[in-house]
Amino acid sequence: MFPSDMNSAQDAGRVSTSGMVLFPVQFTWIHGGRSVFLSGSFNGWTELVRMSQVEGCPNVFQVVCAVRPGCHEYKFLVDGEWRHDERQLHKNGEYGVVNTFETLPIPAEVPQVQPRSEILSNMEVDNGLLHRISAVTLNQAMPRISEEDVQASRHRISAFLAAHTAYELLPESGKVVALDVDLPVKQAFHILSEQGIPMAPLWDFSKGRFVGVISASDFILILRELGNHGSNLTEEELETHTISVWKEGKAYMTGQVDGHGRPIPRHLIYAAPSDSLKDVALKILRNGLAIVPVIHSSSEDGSYPQLLHLASLSGILKCICRYFKNCSPSLPILQLPIYAIPLGTWVPRIGESSSRPFAMLRPNASLTSALNMLVQAQVSSIPIVDDNDSLLDIYCRSDITALAKGRAYTHNLNEMTVYQALQLGQDSNTPYETRIQRCQMCLRTDTLHKVMEQLANPGVRRVVVVEAGSNRVEGIISLTDVFKFLLG
Repeated sequence: MFPSDMNSAQDAGRVSTSGMVLFPVQFTWIHGGRSVFLSGSFNGWTELVRMSQVEGCPNVFQVVCAVRPGCHEYKFLVDGEWRHDERQLHKNGEYGVVNTFETLPIPAEVPQVQPRSEILSNMEVDNGLLHRISAVTLNQAMPRISEEDVQASRHRISAFLAAHTAYELLPESGKVVALDVDLPVKQAFHILSEQGIPMAPLWDFSKGRFVGVISASDFILILRELGNHGSNLTEEELETHTISVWKEGKAYMTGQVDGHGRPIPRHLIYAAPSDSLKDVALKILRNGLAIVPVIHSSSEDGSYPQLLHLASLSGILKCICRYFKNCSPSLPILQLPIYAIPLGTWVPRIGESSSRPFAMLRPNASLTSALNMLVQAQVSSIPIVDDNDSLLDIYCRSDITALAKGRAYTHNLNEMTVYQALQLGQDSNTPYETRIQRCQMCLRTDTLHKVMEQLANPGVRRVVVVEAGSNRVEGIISLTDVFKFLLG
């Protein structure tokens, strides 16, 4: 089954082309054995992938592999004997009876987005509490708590957030960077990079108020727009375009204009120091924001505003963890393992239908494909994996600011790899393997409380769920996922 002339097929399965995404798929064998391996057409039938025994389930073995789009065949090598799973789709193939599956050929430039309602429809409901049933739970008891305990836990957290204000988020000391709308885009880009911040509020001197924010997403759109027109970005172009000009052009580009073709005014979403933490969290969730400026004005008409802080879900979560640190056992939902909760985005199982593929990229994928995926799929990060599908790093929207170093944004982004882009944000003497420390990881058996404590750390917006030992990616849980679950 492993002819030497199939090396080219194996190589093809290991290289991520710039325009195609790799899809992680979870394979599961539930029929026991001492040693179980997996092989298939996705790796050219030239490699045996060892499957891990699930803790507490001696008959269940699983592994996550990244595959390219298309129809695939696979079989299991169980204690030296080739077998297929009768419970899954199967057919007669070149190597006897083989199991089959298909992944959709979705290029990185046009990934699909699954609505929240569809995500929930793929989850099982038990006693009113949604449970995400994973392949691990085939022979494993699912932790259960009553609907009353779930609602009681949510009520206590909601009551805490409603009783505390945004003022409590303010640090004892610190600085908040704001930019003038008449500042050239180039300078704004470099300021965000130098200050190590992903976004900044915008001040309009003529209006005497804050009018919006500029973020890493703006720079991603700028680079993509110029790239779509077949031209490389130059310093002169960035120097002559102010932030206000870009914002107006962005409105036309995204169709945010009225019937007369004029940009529709957008009001800044902000919070007052007296607003409750719950109101701040809901503003962030409902408007799809990363931060909300906390602004104070001593006058009734809102003049002379003072920018006090940039409120985020991370800061609010830190307050929750600090308050309930010594009484988390009294909140049953915090003790649930994350695999038992409708939380985050997970690698699909074989036979599981999903219109939103969980995509990953190899380090040699082009930066253009990563930027296109971030924008089109409306995700904030993409896992970067090695040839064994183990997590190496994660490319985030905010990483775009690293292109300001050495004016890398003037280069052809189609010729820059994700690896090279990530290196820009790291010390040149730092080994690539140690960049895994940049990624916050957890196991599917970790409790919600443990994941919340990780997400409460400054600068952390997501946690990657990995397989124990191999670090193969199984899912991603973000701050937004946690708050949507906690607030119901």
